[in-house]
Amino acid sequence: MNRSCLAIILAAGEGTRMRSTLPKVLHRIAGRSMLAHVLAEVQEAGADRLVVVVGPDHDRVAAEALKVAPHAEIVVQKERLGTAHAVLAAKEALKQPVDDVVVAFADTPLITADVFSDLRKPLASGAAVSVLGFEAENPFGYGRLLVEDEKLVAIREEKEASDQEKAVRLCNAGLMAFQGEGLLDILNAIGNDNAKGEFYLTDAVSIAAAAGKLASAVYADEETVKGVNDKVQLASAEATMQQRLRNRALVAGVTMTAPETVFLSFDTCFGKDVEIEPNVFFAPGVSVGDGVTIHAYSHLEGATIKNNVSVGPFARLRPGAVLGEKAKVGNFVEIKKTELGEGAKVSHLTYLGDATIGSDVNIGAGTITCNYDGYDKFQTVIRDGAFIGSNSSLVAPVVVGQGAFVGSGSVITGDVPDNALAIARGIQVEKKDWATKFRKTKKK
Repeated sequence: MNRSCLAIILAAGEGTRMRSTLPKVLHRIAGRSMLAHVLAEVQEAGADRLVVVVGPDHDRVAAEALKVAPHAEIVVQKERLGTAHAVLAAKEALKQPVDDVVVAFADTPLITADVFSDLRKPLASGAAVSVLGFEAENPFGYGRLLVEDEKLVAIREEKEASDQEKAVRLCNAGLMAFQGEGLLDILNAIGNDNAKGEFYLTDAVSIAAAAGKLASAVYADEETVKGVNDKVQLASAEATMQQRLRNRALVAGVTMTAPETVFLSFDTCFGKDVEIEPNVFFAPGVSVGDGVTIHAYSHLEGATIKNNVSVGPFARLRPGAVLGEKAKVGNFVEIKKTELGEGAKVSHLTYLGDATIGSDVNIGAGTITCNYDGYDKFQTVIRDGAFIGSNSSLVAPVVVGQGAFVGSGSVITGDVPDNALAIARGIQVEKKDWATKFRKTKKK
């Protein structure tokens, strides 16, 4: 669509029903705030300018918007006098020439770029106003779309609707699009003679119709347009988003033994021939290569997994974990800010943090990198082909050389040369018949 587009995102709501100190639109779905979801989708649909309308003292909301869309303009709606009043907070942006203006809400995280694109299509055909609607299973509380001769003539809010209008099941989803030219005139004509004494953006439809301008309705399914006002609705939206993400992964060829138990993030990326066992959690920032198996009960965040790697079960990959090709991370292994070389094996009961592990390294059970002294983090380097015996502690900063061995139970505090054997443990002492005497004493 070769038309310029300004998107105005309304994010000024308090969200008191969320029972949270976190602003409503910053609550996360699939690892990303609701506001970020809407901003990402509207940009994908072709919006080249963005204005985010926030409430007073909503610095966190503004910061999130700029994190996702650094070029966005932030404006403040100082008083909450309705949706038209909120859009007018962006008056300066509306004075600049633009073909289309899209108005969306930051608490509708399931809206997609395709829906935004569909909403704009009537404008290219001459409509002055385009409204997103849906057929509600229970229309109570929604504004009704009033259609005459296949033309949208008005949107009637529940409190102002007649009994006949309340019987209409076509409802307003809240999202609207406008021809840029003449929009300010429509907004300035909206009054507040209604039950709430607010300036309703929905009145733009009847104002446009009265001026002989065309208003159109575009429809989406109810699930896509649902908003979030409390934690129950947040959980429902999360479930819907998870099902979308799982279906997308399955269609792309990912094998999931029990898809309903796998939690994905908005940016989880999979290669070919990936297998995921039950109860795996992908936090943001995870990239999975080809031929990878993620075993059950693993938790991954900010990790890069290259081809033909095996992870888990019960593994935890934290931000900065990079697993090279054919590496293995087994059960009860935690890896943070560590790169595993090709073919490296960390099979069980191990913590690796702030480390660089070479290719074909074997890390025995119970090994830990002691990377933190309470103030600073230090690096451990284990070069290619080294073998770390079980129950070893590597006190960083330390380097274990290529092909070197560390004996089981060692506490390594100094560098180990290439191909050397390092053993750092107390000398074993045996006391003959000590156990017999000990038991005899205890029995007395």
